[in-house]
Amino acid sequence: MKSLFHTILTFLLVATTWGARAADTVSAAPSDTAATAEEFNAGDVIIGHVTDAHSWHLFDYCDKQGHEHAVAIPLPIILWHDGHLVCFSSSRFEHGHKDYKGFRLVGGGLEKEEVVCVDEQGAVLTDETGAVVKPLDFSMTKTATAIVIAALLLTIIVFVARAGYKKRGTAAPHGLQSLVEMLVVFVRDSIARPMIGEKKYERYLPYLLTLFFFIFLCNILGLIPFFPAGANITGNIAVTGILAVITFFITNISGNKHYWVDIFNTPGVPAWLKIFPLMPVVELVGVFTKPIVLMVRLFANMTAGHIVILGFVVIIFILSNLFGNYVGGAVSVLSVLFSVFISVLECLVAYIQAFVFTMLTALYIGMAVAEPNHEVVNTAEKK
Repeated sequence: MKSLFHTILTFLLVATTWGARAADTVSAAPSDTAATAEEFNAGDVIIGHVTDAHSWHLFDYCDKQGHEHAVAIPLPIILWHDGHLVCFSSSRFEHGHKDYKGFRLVGGGLEKEEVVCVDEQGAVLTDETGAVVKPLDFSMTKTATAIVIAALLLTIIVFVARAGYKKRGTAAPHGLQSLVEMLVVFVRDSIARPMIGEKKYERYLPYLLTLFFFIFLCNILGLIPFFPAGANITGNIAVTGILAVITFFITNISGNKHYWVDIFNTPGVPAWLKIFPLMPVVELVGVFTKPIVLMVRLFANMTAGHIVILGFVVIIFILSNLFGNYVGGAVSVLSVLFSVFISVLECLVAYIQAFVFTMLTALYIGMAVAEPNHEVVNTAEKK
């Protein structure tokens, strides 16, 4: 009876909140009537949803004997070990229950999921320092696969908009073309032009447009529960880190003489600070902290939204295990309402975070390519 209650409750949550976060919670719902609150690990459910994996989990189901089975899309495992390239499907691991070709999939939940080496007896191999032996992992994980899907969707969107312009010419845009044009004009007139300047913004506009559309699309896909969406792409710090590193290189490679002189000889600063040299160190550190801020801001904001919604969902199962199904059912009403509210708010956050990341990138580039205003500098020195 308890298993049936959880099944019905989870289905309602999926239908009400798009099922985005409840789909992962189904796997945590106890299928045995003797289950206790200790068997339900909310941390595993939440962290397991926002972290990367070597397979794309869809849902779990229970057979007539009450045994739980996971349904997942296997992804390619690509490993390099002892000078050999090993490729196979993640289904060979059977969700971490079986070794294959001397490798084992460990972790998951609160622990990072990774591939380790094992011997013929199934013991995990360690080196002379006691560290676990791991192969170089180039596998197509859930996040990597989702990035490829997002890139393909973005390419399709661009070609559809391009086809619309070829068909209608200078006529008013229609359908998807109008949405793309609105966002392109917004990025150009509200971000690129004011932040970089009228003379140089066109050089960096393609990168800013790519950045905005990629982040925005990935954020939106993370809110959709069904394959091929549902992956927390921008909630992976490796993804946001790579985007920040690209911005870092573009900014500093584009930096003109005035940009670098201001770092080591900041105008308007007392001479003793330049000699000490306190200000050059502070300015140089700022060059590296800017991309770090970009990376952490996007990662933290997108991950936080997923965790909050999942938190409301798992409360239902925790209270059901502790106090019974009636308490869980009563709490589910509030949990669903809050989950819907946060899900709608996340749609706004998805846009805002894409805008903020692109705006700050344009601001950093604009500061690097800006020409000096000699009149302002001379006035400041006279004062």
